Amino acid sequence: MKILDNHVHTSFSSDAKDSMETVIKIAIKKGLKYLTITDHVENHITGEWIDYNDYIPVFNHYKEKYKGEIELLLGIEVGYESDRHEGLEKIVKSYPFDFVICSTHCIDGKKIHDRSYFEGKSKKEAYDRYFEYVRDCTKKFKEFNIYGHLDYIIRYGTYENNEICFEEYKQIIDEILINIINNGSGIELNTSGYRYGLDSTHPNIKFIKRYKELGGTIITLGSDSHRAKDLCADFDKACEILASCGFEYVCIFKNRKPKFIKIEEKDKSNIA
Repeated sequence: MKILDNHVHTSFSSDAKDSMETVIKIAIKKGLKYLTITDHVENHITGEWIDYNDYIPVFNHYKEKYKGEIELLLGIEVGYESDRHEGLEKIVKSYPFDFVICSTHCIDGKKIHDRSYFEGKSKKEAYDRYFEYVRDCTKKFKEFNIYGHLDYIIRYGTYENNEICFEEYKQIIDEILINIINNGSGIELNTSGYRYGLDSTHPNIKFIKRYKELGGTIITLGSDSHRAKDLCADFDKACEILASCGFEYVCIFKNRKPKFIKIEEKDKSNIA
């Protein structure tokens, strides 16, 4: 399935390294047919939101320049913050995005990735609040196609064991997944966990199985690459996980609508 990547950052994201054109060129070299660029829009990482009046002309320039070699899709990763709900919703509705990821990187004004969120909290307190925040987000914010890396919190936890006891959180995880399904949205299988030494995807296989059991059908593959060399990293492992959970298709999104691609097939004719 190294023909697509649905979660990719360029140097328009302050935590990414390579220019948009560099990412595109390496994607072509790797044989991708579809590349969805999903640069960050969130105040706590960048300090300001991307000006899409400047960004989209750059994207469209490369979309046209490389149209015979790869299909570029316009995405966005919304780092949801409840106090910025209206502004984030306005951005999503104001521009012609193909694809919207909603992610939780910051809670109650505290960043997860710099570990300030965990200060003064027991593991139970931190994880309880994390899942409450994600649940509330999936109830309130509807303008997303995919919820990103649902167990993101384990990447940066400061505890002796950062693993999530799935059974302990099963009820609220079910609420979150049902909210996502009822919204007509889906989840992603994000392979960055392997690069962070977690030996698993985000979310892990238990989330994927439960999503399937609850009737979820929309799922995307994303490397969450912040360097072009990581495009499609560990997608072979991810596809094995999806197949073991009973998924036959992964999605790309065009004009905010899912297109289903059979996992074992690589030809465009397999888009349903």
